[in-house]
Amino acid sequence: MIVRSFKEIEGTDRHVKAATGTWESKRIVLAKEGVGFSVHETVLYAGTETTMWYAHHIEAVVCTEGEAELTDETTGEKYLITPGTMYLLDGHEKHTLRPRTDFRCICVFNPPVTGREDHDENGVYPLITEEV
Repeated sequence: MIVRSFKEIEGTDRHVKAATGTWESKRIVLAKEGVGFSVHETVLYAGTETTMWYAHHIEAVVCTEGEAELTDETTGEKYLITPGTMYLLDGHEKHTLRPRTDFRCICVFNPPVTGREDHDENGVYPLITEEV
């Protein structure tokens, strides 16, 4: 059994800040735990814009605080994401988040991330594998 808090991983290698300065993520469950998924608490900052494309991962996101506009970059469809709303990128959709306020969410990735990932110039996380 693993028990840990987001508070205790602040400032550790599990607390990742984007090179773009638009978000930070506390990665509480990683690939090295060997459970087949990773779990993160991510905050995207108000007034920023982040385009992402998880070409190698499926991501589920549940908003816990704040408000953001989500755009599906393929269809142009826009969604307002507020606390209690979930979105699932089950088709590897390229998408953009525009937080209207600081936007806090819980994210689950499959395959799991190692904790070292950041978006590349295309918004993609590289597929990094790790022995468990």
